[in-house]
This record gives sequence, structure tokens and C-alpha cells, in this order.
Amino acid sequence: MLRELLSILRSDDPLGAMGEEFRRMLNLTYDMTMLAGEIYFGKKPSPEERSHIYQEDRQVNILERKIRKLVVAHLSVPSNRASVPYCLILMSLVKDVERLGDYAKNLSEVVDIYPDPLPDDDNVRELQEIRVGVERSFQSAYEVFATSDREKALELILAGRELAHRTDALLTKVAQGPYDAGTATALVLGARYYKRIGGHVLNVLSSVVMPVHKVDYYDEKEVASEPPESSR
Repeated sequence: MLRELLSILRSDDPLGAMGEEFRRMLNLTYDMTMLAGEIYFGKKPSPEERSHIYQEDRQVNILERKIRKLVVAHLSVPSNRASVPYCLILMSLVKDVERLGDYAKNLSEVVDIYPDPLPDDDNVRELQEIRVGVERSFQSAYEVFATSDREKALELILAGRELAHRTDALLTKVAQGPYDAGTATALVLGARYYKRIGGHVLNVLSSVVMPVHKVDYYDEKEVASEPPESSR
């Protein structure tokens, strides 16, 4: 299914225009996530940098609407009905990418609530490690998607699941820590936003290993039992 979708997205078919737009969405949200992480962990953003995140978020929203419009127009032609499964996957993926932009923007806004430096302690260092893991997964996501690299997708999905578990454990530590209300709020928000960013990246990766009706679903046992696409 994914290989066929990629073939369509790379073709001269009207759906082919969506491949470039989807790539642009991923690149924009990746850039937003990287800059938002720098701001969250202490970089003093210039007004231009803050404005840049909002401008990119607007571009992501425009691209999402453009792809949706192209899908609807494509499916309005009776002879294109065979493309329905691929269009369903694409509609799901663009929503995940749009949410990536929202969470990156939210992450950059935590400094508006808590402008002080984050504490230098084990919990913040753990959050930094989670950040690095999420960013690495995000950086690899488009290449894995574009090449239909099932083995790499599985590797990243399992690593992402572990990061999500670590984030849940970190929230418990923060709740039990010696933090004032402002610091605790900043740490909880940062952890939750990184968990959600990681989760939506995993949804994109799940399209490489799961059939259309199970995209966004990546239980370890289910993922491990799924045969390679070529055998379906």
C-alpha cells in the first residue's frame, strides 16, 4: 500500500503534486520543533525568531488545506475512485503533521508562562535526552517514509515507545519534586509537548509498517507480527 502511495505521489498524476507539499509540511514542522526546543531550553529568541515560528505554522495550515482540497477534487472524478485508500492515508498523515506544528508552537510559548531558566538537575537532563530522541526520530521520519524503510521504521517506533514511557515516568518525578508552581508547570508542559510531538512522528512512521486501517496504531506485538509489505 505505501509503495503504491509513494509511486502516486512521485508521478505526474494530480496526486503527484501532493508529495512535494507533504514534504514541505514535514520540513517546516521539523524546523519549528528544533527552534522551539532551543527556546524552551533557554535560548533567548529574537522577535524575528518568535515571529518565524508563527509564520511557519500558518504555512503548515495552508498546506494542509491545499492537500485536502486536492484530495477532494481528485476523488470527485469517478475514474479516480481507486485512489481512495491512498487518499485516506494521506489525509491522516497531513493531520498528524499539522498537529506537529501546533505542538512545536506550544512548546515555544512555555517561556511566556515561565521565563526563568530551567533548573540544572537530573529531571531536566532526562527531558533533554527525551528531546534529543524525539528530534532524531523526526529528522529520520521523511526519509523512512519516502524510502518505505520498514526495518528503520520499526526501530524508530520501538525507540519512540520507550521515550513515551520515559516521559510518563518523568512526569511522576516532577510531581514529587521540590519545585515551585512555575517550574513544575514548565517541566510538565515541556514533557507533555515532547511526548505529543514524538507520538505524531510515530503516526507518520506507522504508515510504513501498518495497513491503512491500522495507521496510527503501533502496539509492540501488533507491529512485530506485521509481515513486510511485499508479502501482503
